[in-house]
Amino acid sequence: MKFQDFEKIMTPARMSRYRTACNGNSKKAMTLYRKNLLLSQELFTVISCFEIALRNTIDNQLNQTLGNDWLRNGAADGGIFNNRHCRLTRDNINDALHKLNHLYTHNKLVAELGFGFWRYMFAPNQFAATGKTLLRIFPAKPTSTAAMQYNQTFVFNQLAQINNLRNRIAHHEPICFVPGKPVKGTTYARQHYGLILQLFQWMTIDEGKLLYGIDHIHTVCDQIDAI
Repeated sequence: MKFQDFEKIMTPARMSRYRTACNGNSKKAMTLYRKNLLLSQELFTVISCFEIALRNTIDNQLNQTLGNDWLRNGAADGGIFNNRHCRLTRDNINDALHKLNHLYTHNKLVAELGFGFWRYMFAPNQFAATGKTLLRIFPAKPTSTAAMQYNQTFVFNQLAQINNLRNRIAHHEPICFVPGKPVKGTTYARQHYGLILQLFQWMTIDEGKLLYGIDHIHTVCDQIDAI
């Protein structure tokens, strides 16, 4: 496809960053755009695997301490989330329950709740409401020191970075640039990928075996760097 036709579909405003990053070379700009899509696809797959692992690990932990219906019970009258401090969590659960209606099972409810919901299990009020036990899902997490606290706030902030990346990809925002600049770069993608692998390791999940055959992040990043 000629660049003029490609640009007409994607819009000049969207393609301007790609052209600038490629020093005005329209062919390279189209290549970079396509490689960004490929990198987004690769990273979204890895994030999806991480999200499923995270929510299931949280659920397994809280099933042990709060019971098998901890989510539905937590949003009910008198439940651990039925207070002004956890109102959004309660509302998210009730919205999901309403959507499931008579098809409710606990496992379906777990799957219905999004990444942001599970991240907020490490927010101060939710972490306290669930019994302050959720750091147990990271048995290989480093021990906190006076200089570095690997507490629930640290985990919450790490998950926020992954959630932000997930949302960028979901909203078709590019991830092949230096943040805030029309400059080609893969550091942002590589760093977030490394963060995901680190959290897998803290959960004692063998990320290499889990992602075998579906993880080509570094390969695509290298291709982008070579454009």
